[in-house]
Parts: sequence; C-alpha cells; structure tokens
Amino acid sequence: MPTSQAHNAASAPSHNQLDTKAQAWSALFSEPMSDLVKRYTSSVFFDKRLWQADIAGSLAHAEMLAAQGIIGADDHASIQRGMAQITSEIESGAFEWKLDLEDVHLNIEARLTQLVGDAGKRLHTGRSRNDQVATDVRLWLRGEIDLIADLLKELQVALVDVAAQNVDVILPGFTHLQVAQPVSFGHHMLAYVEMFARDAERMADVRRRVNVLPLGSAALAGTTYPLDRERVARTLGMVDASGHPVVCQNSLDAVSDRDFAIEFTAAASLCMVHVSRLSEELIIWMSQNFGFIKIADRFTTGSSIMPQKKNPDVPELARGKTGRVVGHLMGLITLMKGQPLAYNKDNQEDKEPLFDTVDTLKDTLRIFAEMVGGQLNPATGQKEGGITVNAPAMEQAALKGYATATDLADYLVKKGLPFRDAHETVAHAVKAATTHACDLSELPLAVLQGFHPQIEKDVYEALSLRGSLNARNTLGGTAPAQVRAQIARHQARLAA
Repeated sequence: MPTSQAHNAASAPSHNQLDTKAQAWSALFSEPMSDLVKRYTSSVFFDKRLWQADIAGSLAHAEMLAAQGIIGADDHASIQRGMAQITSEIESGAFEWKLDLEDVHLNIEARLTQLVGDAGKRLHTGRSRNDQVATDVRLWLRGEIDLIADLLKELQVALVDVAAQNVDVILPGFTHLQVAQPVSFGHHMLAYVEMFARDAERMADVRRRVNVLPLGSAALAGTTYPLDRERVARTLGMVDASGHPVVCQNSLDAVSDRDFAIEFTAAASLCMVHVSRLSEELIIWMSQNFGFIKIADRFTTGSSIMPQKKNPDVPELARGKTGRVVGHLMGLITLMKGQPLAYNKDNQEDKEPLFDTVDTLKDTLRIFAEMVGGQLNPATGQKEGGITVNAPAMEQAALKGYATATDLADYLVKKGLPFRDAHETVAHAVKAATTHACDLSELPLAVLQGFHPQIEKDVYEALSLRGSLNARNTLGGTAPAQVRAQIARHQARLAA
C-alpha cells in the first residue's frame, strides 16, 4: 500500500468510532479534544433540561422531512420509535448522559442512531444545532412562561382575598416612609395586584415573541432542501392568535437572536422587583416597631443565639434573589452586546442565567402565593392564612402622623379658601397639635377656629380616619366603596 493511502486509512475513523465519538466535525480534526476543553465547552449537564423540547422539535422536523419526501416513511417510523424509547429512558432515569457528547442535542441524536441506525443520522438533514438549540430554548421557555402565568394568577387571587377581608382596616399610607394619609389595607394590597397584573401582561406579550420558529434556518444561511417550515411551526403550536404559523424570516437573525431570552429576563426582573417591594413592606410591618402583621411560623425562622427572635426569612430571601435575577439580565445583555452575526459559542452562556431566572421566579411566586393566601389544613378542612393582620396597631399608627392634615386643608378649600392658603393654615394647626402632643382631631373647636373662623363642628368628621377614608370616593381611591368595586373587578378578571 502506498504511504499516502496507508496514512489516510490509519487516520480515517471507522463507522463504529464515529458512533462512539459522535462529534459532528470529527473527520476534519487530527487530534481529539482535550479533556479540559471538553469540560469547559460542555453544556449537557445543564441543558439536558431541554430534552422534551429537543425531542418535540426533532419529531416535528422528521414529520416534515417525510411529508416533503426528503426522508422515507420507514426512516420516519424508525425515528418515531427511537424517540419514544429515548423518552421512556430519560423519564425513568435510565438514559446515560455523556460529557463526550457535549450537549443535549448530540446525546439524544447519538442514542437515536444507536437504536435505529442510519435513520437517526438522516434526522439532521436540513437543520443545524444552531437553529435546533434556538428552537429548543424557545419551546422550553414558552412552557415555562405558561407556568409562570398560572403562578402570577394564584398570587393575585391570594392578594385579592386578603384585600377583601381587610377593606375596612385602616393603614397609615406613607410617602418617604413618613405617615401621609390613611388608606384601606385592602386598597394597599390591591396596589400589588395591579403590579402583578402588569407582570402577567408582559409575560403574555413576551410569549408571543418567544413563540416563533427558527428551525429550518440551518447554520446561518438557510438550506438547499425543500423544507416546509410553516408546517413545522403549526405542528409545534408556533402560531399567532389567528392560527397562522409564525417563523423567523431571516436565517441569520434566527440562529443568533437571543432578544426573547433578554426580554423574558427583563420581565422577570420587573416581577421580582415587585416581589421585593412587597417583601420590604412585610419585613417592616412584621418588626416590633410596627407590629402591623404576623407571618405564620412555617414561613419564618429563629435565631441560633436569641430565643425571642422570629425572622422573616422568606421575604428577606426574595428581596435578595431579586438582585440575582436582575444580575442575570445584565449578564445576558452583556453577553450579546459584542457579537457579530451569526451564531457564536458565546450563546451557550445564555442558558444558565435563563434557567436560573425561570427557577427563581417560579419558586418565589409559588411560595408567596402560599404565604399570602395560606394553605388548607387537612385536619380542620379550613384554610389557614400565612399573614395575620393587626388592625388596631395599624389604626394607632395612622393617628400618630397627622394623617388627616390634608383633609383639613380640603375642608377649608370647600369653605372658599384657596388651597395654598389652606395648606399654610393647616401647617399652623399641625404645629399647635405638635406642641400640645395631640392629634388634630383632639384640638378643641375654639383652637381650630382660631386658625380660621369658618371652621365648624363638622370638621371633626373630616379629621377622623374613617371620614378621611370615606371621602376619597373617586375611581381608584381608597374609600371602601371604591375598594370593593376594584375587588369585584379583579375577581371577575381572574375568574375568566
């Protein structure tokens, strides 16, 4: 044998070697990948969670290839049979994930080839791992967004229930963390319902842009095979509100775009910011200096040294995890900012922050829905709330900061005084009340009339906490009648 032929024969891997190595590029290289590089570049031990999406995408692709006559019916049937066995193996824990096979895609493809032979190798016709992974992540994230939407609904329902139980409870409303005006505690809870409702709307909007098919874009330039990409999109449910298939329209953008992941993480960050704001209030309200609420023991912890302590660990940790999610957003934006078209290996780094964002948000929403809404006690059959409201403490706190000062100003305006003059007059009244260490409502009528002669006995209704609450009977206001109307609106919306 000539030397050149001997060299080629020695360097060409056998069929069995290719199946074992399963590296799609192995024939080009003259030395194996180092173990260090294998570990550094492998993603299989975190991206294997995409397996269901990978199999779904592969089955839809295979069905289209068969329909287009690109592969035969026998190959298609073999692929379906092999994928069914792989699904069973993964679900049972029998599937062997191999570092040498780098990622979820090659692991599944290699096992399929072991099971069904050449039919498994034909599956990759007309696609690349570039459009395959983009499709997998989109399919997986779509399902996770649907789960998050359900959790957001559960949390809103829990908050609405708390609001309905506490419409008439008076809470000091704060600005700058100073007592400002009295509000209904139910009204305060509904503010968070509004925030989480916006989060749900954002998630629905993000889902629409996630639910677009990149498959068929191949590596970056499309493919020479007569693919029916819209058929695949319909099979995978990647359709618009009218049922029309939605596919990426530019192959370069399709394989390199991670806007959908960034946009989701931005929406998740906003949602976590809302959780963090609620957490901050729960932490403050639970402290002895406020004493507005108690959080059930199952959501708190004690101290290793101070036996009297009951710490609000759940809201504190949620407040901390908000920084984690926002950090992932910054990481993803930075990941993409310097990438030229089209796909780059950098994009492997999109998955761990995206996965962790999803996990963190789901876990947080789930525990907050239970903490706010309570849980069913199987022994009693009753629902036990996670938060107990101390209404007297809230009302006492509202009396400490001259919360009805604005009501006195409004009272004077209705008597004909310009608001700015009324504001100045009330400032003097507050100063007098401070000197006498009493509330405005406790000042004698004669003293109040000294600030303005048109003040009459009916001023005490305006200066009462309950009167202040009832007076704000405009759309979006804190009057109990308005709060009940908002509760009914939210209940109808969430029941739909």
